[in-house]
Amino acid sequence: MTKKRVAFIINPISGTGSKEIIPSLIDRHIDKEKYDIELKFTEYAGHAFEIASQCKDENVDIVVAVGGDGTVNEVARGVIDSNTALGIIPCGSGNGLARHLMLPMNVKGAVEIINDGLIHQLDYGTINEHPFFCTCGMGFDAFISKKFADAGKRGLMTYIENVLLEGLKYEPETYELTIDGNDTEPYKAFLLSVANASQYGNDAYIAPQASMSDGFLDVVIMEPFDMFEAPQVVIELMNKTVDKNSKIKSFKARDIKIHRARPGMIHYDGDPAEAGTDLHIQLHHKGINVVVNPMADKKRRKPNMVQTAFSELFRDFNVMREEVVTNPVKRVMSINNYIQSKLS
Repeated sequence: MTKKRVAFIINPISGTGSKEIIPSLIDRHIDKEKYDIELKFTEYAGHAFEIASQCKDENVDIVVAVGGDGTVNEVARGVIDSNTALGIIPCGSGNGLARHLMLPMNVKGAVEIINDGLIHQLDYGTINEHPFFCTCGMGFDAFISKKFADAGKRGLMTYIENVLLEGLKYEPETYELTIDGNDTEPYKAFLLSVANASQYGNDAYIAPQASMSDGFLDVVIMEPFDMFEAPQVVIELMNKTVDKNSKIKSFKARDIKIHRARPGMIHYDGDPAEAGTDLHIQLHHKGINVVVNPMADKKRRKPNMVQTAFSELFRDFNVMREEVVTNPVKRVMSINNYIQSKLS
């Protein structure tokens, strides 16, 4: 049997932990009767894309991103629209695409998925020709991505802290949307997210019903909400119920044109970037080959520690909110204490 070629592109600085042990774990657990492997290390931003593109040109069978969402995006961009498949060993702080695909969050388990070698053709999207695989967005969505990138530390609590604190002063914008060539409609929105996969990362689900194989992108519009509703929105993101929120409008589309009054931030897979007033988001159906978990349809990921905690606090928050709704001063103090308790 002819062996397949697999290249592992390792980002040594992604996420929060050391990557020194990863090469030995890969060597220990990869099926060497099935694969010839190469280990390649990134040295600067954009290097993973360059390596992946070269691997694609050399007809490498599978290119594995070993890192976080940024590394995955770079490697995936390098292999789109080709026969080379993307593999993932999640080592970042969010791991959005890996979590959506229900891949193991440990190196041994992720390597075993590669050993299984099941490859599916999945969708991806572009925003102004920038490929994305999980989500892209604007408004508060992109604002938080920039804050998160500038925070100097990673992790879910950094994300939640920014959402709760910055959300209280963020001004909504009006977006004019043209969906699949139909009439243009204006929407005043706190954020506008377009999802190919279901979550941002850290099991924060902005589009719980999104699929990477249905031939559609999920457009999520969050209408403005007041400061008292912010903690509940965060809880619903973690509990996969944000699509039930009355402030959320969602629909499916393949081609989205957006006009806004002024230039500003956008993000693609959490990577912030400046963009102009006109944005064009497109679906690319079955445009990327991805190594997937053969058991993903048979298993559901257990709630992580944060999801479990938020689930337990969801009822307490609603009770607390009802108790203080008739007393604005008490309500403000209670919400403030609630937010501080979450951040601690």
